Amino acid sequence: MNFLDHATANPNRHRRSTSLIDRTVVLMARIRFQLLAAILVGVVAPIILRGNFERFPDQVTNYDNSLYGTLSAVIFGYMIFRKVTSLAGATAFMNIIPSFLTSYGLVVAVFFALRLQYSRYQFIVSFILVVAMFYVLMFVLSRFRRSRFALMTDRKLSEFPRLPRVEWVMTPTPELASERRFLPLVVDLHSPLINEQTQRYIAEESIAGRRVYDVEEIKESLLGRVPIDRLAQSTFGHLAPGSIYAPAKRYVDALLAALFLIVLSPLMLLVALIIRLDSKGPAIFKQERMGFRGQPFTVYKFRSMRVIDESERDRSADMTMTDDDRITKIGQFIRRTRIDELPQAFNILRGEMSWIGPRPETLSLSSWYEKEIPFYRYRHMIRPGITGWAQVKQGHVTSVKDVRAKLEYDFYYVKNFSLWMDILIAIKTVGVMISGNGSK
Repeated sequence: MNFLDHATANPNRHRRSTSLIDRTVVLMARIRFQLLAAILVGVVAPIILRGNFERFPDQVTNYDNSLYGTLSAVIFGYMIFRKVTSLAGATAFMNIIPSFLTSYGLVVAVFFALRLQYSRYQFIVSFILVVAMFYVLMFVLSRFRRSRFALMTDRKLSEFPRLPRVEWVMTPTPELASERRFLPLVVDLHSPLINEQTQRYIAEESIAGRRVYDVEEIKESLLGRVPIDRLAQSTFGHLAPGSIYAPAKRYVDALLAALFLIVLSPLMLLVALIIRLDSKGPAIFKQERMGFRGQPFTVYKFRSMRVIDESERDRSADMTMTDDDRITKIGQFIRRTRIDELPQAFNILRGEMSWIGPRPETLSLSSWYEKEIPFYRYRHMIRPGITGWAQVKQGHVTSVKDVRAKLEYDFYYVKNFSLWMDILIAIKTVGVMISGNGSK
C-alpha cells in the first residue's frame, strides 16, 4: 500500500480541484503517468539522441538489444522503486538511484553473461535521464502534495501519529464521510460510532471502490511498527514468514558471506592487528546470543571495548550505554562505521545469522526481556541479522521502554518480510554507516 497515491495538492484541494497545479500534481502521482514518462525519457529519448547526434562513440549497430535492454531496465527499476517506497519509513529521494542502479546493473549482467552486443553509451544516457526525471518528479510532488485520510473514530486527534505530509480529516459520521468521498476512509472498528448503519455504509463504500482501511493498520504502516498490545488480537501465524523468499534468502546470504570473506579478508586482518595494538585482549570478541528458533549460538565481533574481569560482569555489562567508558579509541570508530560486525559473516556462512534480521541479544538480556515484555520470544521465528529494521529506525537501546519499541519494529519486519523490505533496509544501512547515527 503506497499512501502517496492518496495525495492531494493541498488541504483545500476539494475547493480548488479545477486548478492547473492540482490537476498536474494528481496526474504526476499516477503510476501510468510515471511509467510512461520513464519509458519516453529512458528508452525513446536515447534512441532519438543516438540517431540525431550520430552516433554514440561505441558504434554498436545492434539497436534491438539496446532498445529491449533499456526498456527492461526502466520497467524493472520502476517496479523496485514503487515497491521500496511503499514501505514505512521509505524516502523517495534516497531510493531513486539504488532502484534503477539495481535494474540497469542486472540487465547489463545478463547481457554480459549471454555475450549480447549493446550500446553502453545508450545505457548510460538512459540511466542518467531516468534518474534525473524521477528526482525532478519527486521534488515537485514533495513540494505540492500531501496525503489526507478521512478518519471515522471517537478518539482524540492527538492519539494519531503526526507525520510530515500526512493529514487526518475527522469524519465521525457517514454524512461527513460522504462529503469527503475523494479521500480514503480510515475506520476505527472498536469505536462506539461503528453501529449497524455505519457498518453498512462502510461496506457500500468498499463495494463502490473507495479505499477503506482499519485505523490500526494505517498507524502500523505509517510508523513502521506493530504495537505489542495488538498482538493478542492477531493470529501469530500471520507473523511467520512463509514466503518462498525465506529459503532463497538463506542461499543468497551464504553465497554473499563466502564472497565477502574472500574479498575482505585482508581488511579484516588489518583491523584485527590494529585492535591488538590499541589495547590488551583478543581481537575477536565472542559471546553467546539467543538465535533462530530460540537456539543459543556464539556470535563473533571485532572487540571494541576493554576486557573486563568476570567479577565485574552483570546484566548491565551486556548493555552498551551512551559514551560508555569501556569503549576503546579504535572501538569508537569501528562501532560508528559498523566495522565491528564484519566477523559475523562467519555466523551467516554457518546459517546462524542473516545479513538482515532482528539483532540477537545476549542470553541474560533475552531472559530478562522475556520476563518484562510479553511475546518477546516471537522475534526468534526469523534468523537474527547484522542489520535490521529496528537498527536503521532506532539504533541501540538502553532501557526496557526502548526495547519495547525495538520489538515493535522487529515484529513489523517479520510481518512484512520480503525482498523489498530487505532492499530498503540495505539502503538505509548504507546511510547509517556513513553518518554513524544510532551507534553507542
